[in-house]
Amino acid sequence: MAKRSRVETELTVNQILDEAFKQILTIGFEAMSYTTLSAATGVSRTGISHHFPRKTKFLVCLDQRIGEFFIEGLDFSSTEALSQSWVEAMQTPERKAVLQLFFSLCGSADENMKKFKSLDVVKEVAVSHFAEVGHQYVEQLIGNSALALLQDEQSVY
Repeated sequence: MAKRSRVETELTVNQILDEAFKQILTIGFEAMSYTTLSAATGVSRTGISHHFPRKTKFLVCLDQRIGEFFIEGLDFSSTEALSQSWVEAMQTPERKAVLQLFFSLCGSADENMKKFKSLDVVKEVAVSHFAEVGHQYVEQLIGNSALALLQDEQSVY
């Protein structure tokens, strides 16, 4: 079999990452698998695992993109606008999935999972708009989100 070019390899890796990003936001990180990625991309499970030997590698590679996606739904024009847009983000399944992912990784024993910093990007943007109070404000929004998600989860049972 002929060796693949660097460009072909890069295109394949990007195709896999694009689909992983989509699946993380729609079906969730836990439900995403090499099988679901293979079915969606046409790349074999072995081919996917060659580029991503551990599932957590997807999060490491997509961390910045996930953070930027979450930020796109936020309004940093004022703290009130930020708060309102955050509430609206919680109503959007894909952005809510970012928060659920963040909270699911908080207590992880896996070191790669602890490196997931998507919400740190949000804090940095808030600090650039509102100085140090922005960091505290986002921390408060994250805490409120944790409580809201916990209440949602409990209402299901």
